[in-house]
Amino acid sequence: MPNDANAPSPDRIMEMLNGFQGSAMLKAGIDVGIFTAIGAGSKTPAAIASACQANEHGVEALCDGLTVMGLLTKSGGAYGLGADAAVFLDETSPAYMGGMARFLMAPDMMRNWSDVAAVVRRGGPEGLANVAPEAPIWVEFAKGMGAFAGFTAQMMAGIVVKGGAPAKVLDVAAGHGLFGIEIAKAAPGAHIVAQDWVQVLEVAKENAVAAGVGERWSGLPGSAFDVSFGTGFDVVLLTNFLHHFDVPTCEAVLRKSYDALNPGGRVVTLEFVPDEDGVSPPVAAMFSMVMLVSTPKGKAYRFSELDAMHRAAGFTDCALIELPPTPQRLLVARKA
Repeated sequence: MPNDANAPSPDRIMEMLNGFQGSAMLKAGIDVGIFTAIGAGSKTPAAIASACQANEHGVEALCDGLTVMGLLTKSGGAYGLGADAAVFLDETSPAYMGGMARFLMAPDMMRNWSDVAAVVRRGGPEGLANVAPEAPIWVEFAKGMGAFAGFTAQMMAGIVVKGGAPAKVLDVAAGHGLFGIEIAKAAPGAHIVAQDWVQVLEVAKENAVAAGVGERWSGLPGSAFDVSFGTGFDVVLLTNFLHHFDVPTCEAVLRKSYDALNPGGRVVTLEFVPDEDGVSPPVAAMFSMVMLVSTPKGKAYRFSELDAMHRAAGFTDCALIELPPTPQRLLVARKA
């Protein structure tokens, strides 16, 4: 009798229950250096173990597991890099994403998921979690997430400059700073003011200098809610920031951004924006759960909600721009 594709099966449930094993193995492969060693020519368990200064038995078990996951290939006892691993997990690749593991799987981040049932009952985590002042996790974010953000930052810069090359840009909660840096690269006359905690700005400054725009970059240390933004900006960037807070808090920072802009200036907001149904597309829709466990009041806002916040702060001409193939969307609004 043929299998009924619609018949109940425990497979998906088992896969989800064991999902943490796959992410732990991936992080181990990054931390041990498995992908880079194989990319450099070490193919056998013994050679990989020698290159990584690790135990051969442990290396073979991990490499077999990574092969099952599709990240490695194996033929005749020799391992190779799968297509994804070759591009994104070999440290010598310009598209290397391994640094993301230091942020996404940092102990503070993993702790947020230790008791999701309790978070759901409370409606949020205990305390301020990831939005605590000067939380060390944001230094790891700045160090680890730049490669992932680079392509999006380049797309954003093209959109911003096409709408009129800015002379002065405020990058709120700049993190790694790449969103402002890419605008500086695309608009040679632009000066970037990056706001964030002191230690985070150290990472952003290094990135600005490395990109050759250090002379047109300056830091504004402190909390986005406490420091004065100043005035005279043509563009204010709010990248991956609003989703950490509730509506009144978002509107407050938007009003502050509005006051910092010149007439006709633009606020450029990058977010994971789910469709109005709240369950699609998958990455954006799932992001509300990420915010539930890691922030007191944050969520992934729909466009209708973001549009209302911007208009409440005084902005007009709110437009939603798709950024394929990234999972994020851009909202651009203007000060009258």
